[in-house]
Amino acid sequence: MNIHVVQQHDSIPSWTSTDDIARFLHETMRPYEDTVEDIHRALDYAFGTQIGKGGFLVLGESNERLVGAVVMLNTGMQGYIPETVLVFVSILPEMRGTGLGTELIQRALDEAHGNVKLHVEHDNPAKRLYERIGFTSKYAEMRYEK
Repeated sequence: MNIHVVQQHDSIPSWTSTDDIARFLHETMRPYEDTVEDIHRALDYAFGTQIGKGGFLVLGESNERLVGAVVMLNTGMQGYIPETVLVFVSILPEMRGTGLGTELIQRALDEAHGNVKLHVEHDNPAKRLYERIGFTSKYAEMRYEK
């Protein structure tokens, strides 16, 4: 298994594409998936060049096949709001429990500038993985939706 850190759109390996990555994340994150369109917006943000935007991907690959992906976005903040948000992480279902998720997340944390936050559903089994890596619950997220 190989790990690729991708910081620019034109650095995406030839064996995949943003469409492939968006579909992969949408399909492998079930039942916690976001829409393909929302995932594409996050990828566009990661590769954005405007002030305050940016981020990177960490891709797991085996024999030119996408087996895992992490999407990290810069927040443009620091302190109260961490500098980076881990937006999406997923691996192939058949590779769960092998340590691949930990390896990809740890590489993403190593590459990130500053502190990192993520959002996880309370009933998501991946929450235990995040806690083992060192994430803690600091705040309850509350939303007002129009």
